[in-house]
Amino acid sequence: MALLLPFTMGGSPIAGVIMLAGIFYGAMYGGSITSILVNIPGEAASVVTCLDGYQMARQGRAGPALGVAAFGSFIAGTLGVIGLMFLANPLNIKSMNKNHYCVIMAGGVGSRFWPLSRSVRPKQFLDILGTGKTLIRQTFERFEQIFPLDNIFVVTSTDYGQVVHEQIPEIPYDNILMESMRRNTAPCIAYACYKIKHRNPKASMIVAPSDHLIIKEARFLDVVEQGLDFVKKEDALLTLGIKPSRPETGYGYIQIGRSSAKSKIHSKNLSKVKTFTEKPDLKLARVFYESGEFYWNAGIFLWSLSSILNAFETYLPDVNSIFAEGEGHYYTDKERDFIDNAYAECKSISIDYGVMEKADNVYVITSDFGWSDLGTWGSLYEQLDKDENENSITGDQVMPYELQNCLVNVPWDKLVVLQGLKDYIVVESDDILLVCRMKDEQKIRNFVQDVQMKLGEDYI
Repeated sequence: MALLLPFTMGGSPIAGVIMLAGIFYGAMYGGSITSILVNIPGEAASVVTCLDGYQMARQGRAGPALGVAAFGSFIAGTLGVIGLMFLANPLNIKSMNKNHYCVIMAGGVGSRFWPLSRSVRPKQFLDILGTGKTLIRQTFERFEQIFPLDNIFVVTSTDYGQVVHEQIPEIPYDNILMESMRRNTAPCIAYACYKIKHRNPKASMIVAPSDHLIIKEARFLDVVEQGLDFVKKEDALLTLGIKPSRPETGYGYIQIGRSSAKSKIHSKNLSKVKTFTEKPDLKLARVFYESGEFYWNAGIFLWSLSSILNAFETYLPDVNSIFAEGEGHYYTDKERDFIDNAYAECKSISIDYGVMEKADNVYVITSDFGWSDLGTWGSLYEQLDKDENENSITGDQVMPYELQNCLVNVPWDKLVVLQGLKDYIVVESDDILLVCRMKDEQKIRNFVQDVQMKLGEDYI
């Protein structure tokens, strides 16, 4: 301000307008004034110069200050752009592209998390990790950092539409796509694709489950943006592969292939997929782990709308034709009846089996961002805090004796005395108690089927 004082004789009200324009220029193109002041000292000085110039003009003291202050306005905006691009971004703010869409799949029942996860309230709607947020809420908050709210869709069952709306009220209700029947992931994705096509045929998207754990979120979002950039340029179906930390029988695997000299791939962590493999036994899982060629299949996909619809037309033409017929009904009062009929006709098939294992343009980005699908009690156990005997205990009145390597999850007010257990899962929810060896946790789904057959739906 002192530098401008010699030039304050005379005055022009036009200076005020120019100063205000300069301030808005700096705020709009250089970031908000608050972020400039907080993040970049050089920008702060320039903005102060603008504000001082504007104040003098408002008081009718401008004169030659008109040119000086206008120049200060220009400098503020320019430094704002340069500063945010090159100097600092402490808040790690991600840019949002209007052509980028996110589809969250949230229709599963989480039967391997029974009895805590039940059909009336599956695990994606529960605070499994004890963070104060449900899994689907954590997933949404992860993606809202890089996707516009209007571009985030959730596909779920008609039974859970209201629950999704309650837990993610920020997205438009039209973006909650409700399936009348469970038909696995391929129909779910086809439905979302045709809804998005109605809005934006140029879209690229990520499709992800609602109930996964991502510990290194910044790294994950970097990988997502890398993937979106790749599928925008290439006719490719992209999946995410996780570097395995152990031989694991609960995950499917992706084998990477070698890139040819003519390949368009210019990234070390991006490869052509050679094979997909279903969940192996322990012996084969060890072979996969030791080979260095196999990665866990995270079940997270990225592609352009045109690429995935071409793949549906080629590999799942019957599914594609069913949802293509609804192009005149989406976003109208006829959509609900059409979708009910479409799901009644549609076969149940996964996107992995129906498309990914057949297509020849499938690629994988390999990374490690602290991922777990939280698909079983055992995978949850790995993420929870443990006591000196490696027990993870949820419950305020649990009395353990000679307990080791156990996961215990019981109501807080329930007195539970446990003695002599090693490597066990103990879970009580409402009127159900489960006691199961940790190594046999994959059998829980069979237990649920047996209970359903013998006792009906009340316990499912």
